[in-house]
Amino acid sequence: MDWLWQLDGNILLWIQESVRAEWMNGIWKFITSLGNGGFLWIAAGLLMLFFKKTRAAGAAGLFAMAFNYLATNITLKNLVARPRPYTVLEELTILIDRPGEFSFPSGHTSSSFAFAFAIYLLLPKKYGIWAMVLAVLIAFSRLYVGVHYPTDVLGGIAVGMCCALLAVRGMRYLAKIRR
Repeated sequence: MDWLWQLDGNILLWIQESVRAEWMNGIWKFITSLGNGGFLWIAAGLLMLFFKKTRAAGAAGLFAMAFNYLATNITLKNLVARPRPYTVLEELTILIDRPGEFSFPSGHTSSSFAFAFAIYLLLPKKYGIWAMVLAVLIAFSRLYVGVHYPTDVLGGIAVGMCCALLAVRGMRYLAKIRR
């Protein structure tokens, strides 16, 4: 397992050395801030509740985020207790304030994928694809600003998508028993 942790750190340092550019730092800081607290996704979900065509997708997205919060912030982060990369990699420079909780999985990534994947599954693809693109950008931003390892982001994607599937299936089940 040591080889994986080393690879994780090396990829993060490579991003810092080879991908980061001063002119892009503000863009990636802004993108990462879009995932703060899941507020963008929550606001989108609440707005979607007002329209009949998007109500089920908005509800599923919000349920997916609730499941994700329980899985990620309450359970996995505390169970795994993985330190943030900037506490381990002396060469790493972070671009934002230090987040307080543990690193695995990425909460920004998992909440973004929980909501976006639910939207992708329930709405026309032209909307779902844009939601997924934003989720991918937020996920990459966590690497770019130096606060997560690549495996934190991959774990966040997996958890988020599982929570979306759970929420979508739950909504479909509830729709069947209501009839």
